[in-house]
Amino acid sequence: KAVYPKTAMGASKALAEWVVEALGQIEHETTFVAVRFGNVLGSSGSVVPIFREQIARGGPVTVTDPEMTRYFMTIPEAAQLVLQAGALAEGGEIFILDMGEPVKIVDLANNMIRLAGYEPGAGIAVEFTKPRPGEKLHEELIGAGEDLHPTAAKRINRAVRGTPLDPEWVESTLNALEHLVMAGDEANLAERVVALIAAPGGDTAAVGLDG
Repeated sequence: KAVYPKTAMGASKALAEWVVEALGQIEHETTFVAVRFGNVLGSSGSVVPIFREQIARGGPVTVTDPEMTRYFMTIPEAAQLVLQAGALAEGGEIFILDMGEPVKIVDLANNMIRLAGYEPGAGIAVEFTKPRPGEKLHEELIGAGEDLHPTAAKRINRAVRGTPLDPEWVESTLNALEHLVMAGDEANLAERVVALIAAPGGDTAAVGLDG
């Protein structure tokens, strides 16, 4: 969700990555590192327990769009990514697990229905709803200007930005955001943050963060 974020949640993840990258350049006593997760199967808020509950109630299983896809990882994979990142880190890196190909959510729903002993569309209905505001059909693992570099750990890659972020710019941007928060400008804050993330290192005045 940190890549091309459309929501405040995704933007906050991207901002956290900026902080880690910036601190990696200026902090030498503490090693800062970030990981980009896919959707963790079975975790709180995961679509799997939601589908399981819907199937147990007899349906329908609700999917936002027939073309929606997501990357998935298991809880052990997520834990290993965090542990391996700590071991690999030199400072300021962003690590990503190779999660293979994205999975169609409707395929996941149909497979779970079959595993429960039903037939999709007959025993248990699948209904399509519209995506929620800011919800993307497809999530991406790296953004424009980033490349994936392999690491010494199998299936763990590093996202490398072509042009490193300026730590002073990151600090000034966070200060500007803090002023918006202190002013109580909740209506515009999320929109401005999302616009800002679209062009890291760009002109804060263009998105209303010039104080």
